[in-house]
Amino acid sequence: MKPKILFFAAIIFCLSMCTTVEKYEWEDGEWIDLTYEFSDETLYWPTSSTFQFDTVFVGTTDAGFYYESYEFCTAEHGGTHLDAPIHFYENRKTVDQIEISQLAGRAAVVDVAEQVESDRDYQIQVADLTDWETVHGVIPDDAILLIHTGMGAYWPDAEQYLGTDKRGEEGAAELSFPGIHPDTARWLVENRSVKAVGLDTPSLDYGRSELFETHQILFEQNIPGFENVANLDRLPATGAFVIALPMKIKDGSGAPLRIVAHVRK
Repeated sequence: MKPKILFFAAIIFCLSMCTTVEKYEWEDGEWIDLTYEFSDETLYWPTSSTFQFDTVFVGTTDAGFYYESYEFCTAEHGGTHLDAPIHFYENRKTVDQIEISQLAGRAAVVDVAEQVESDRDYQIQVADLTDWETVHGVIPDDAILLIHTGMGAYWPDAEQYLGTDKRGEEGAAELSFPGIHPDTARWLVENRSVKAVGLDTPSLDYGRSELFETHQILFEQNIPGFENVANLDRLPATGAFVIALPMKIKDGSGAPLRIVAHVRK
């Protein structure tokens, strides 16, 4: 075989092998839904409106065929949802401006459920991330950082999950759940390069926060947040691939989010 023919044959072989590996990666594994369904049980911030689902038509039409149709109304920030950077920082990305490439990537999953068990107002520390890195290596560039606090076990019990079942300003004043300490958010933006940050609580900041500094620090850098993420206890510390696609609301500060993870076997 001539050298030129041999060279091109080698390229074709390599390409076919790469294609096979990629196909195997996606087919041999498990898809895990990280999204809570939207219903009248969906939890929202105490001062937000809740999910409304109304019937337009259900039944057999005059023409003789079966038909169903509904309409819904919801706040941007409730249930499993995305916080766009504009939510807490002026002139940053809105929902529709976040590139799809920023909403998909390898996950780094940090477990702080033990710390939260003894303090439901726990704020995730830098040490929680560096301890994870001691075992699993440095959080990779372009990773999606997910933090499992264990609070998802209480969904959709408002009193257990939010710390209160009261609504309005009275409820907002009694919120109690874990979040990310501002110093940890600052460390992340200064020392690591993540695409997005998510956790299984109603907010990136802990429930008693008044200034929402973690939001401000991350959003200044156009790092979006995923809140009320489900089933984080089912993800390994490394090895999952996350896809998080929000409803594409033009100029939105947030949106309902369908987030899933693929875990290879």
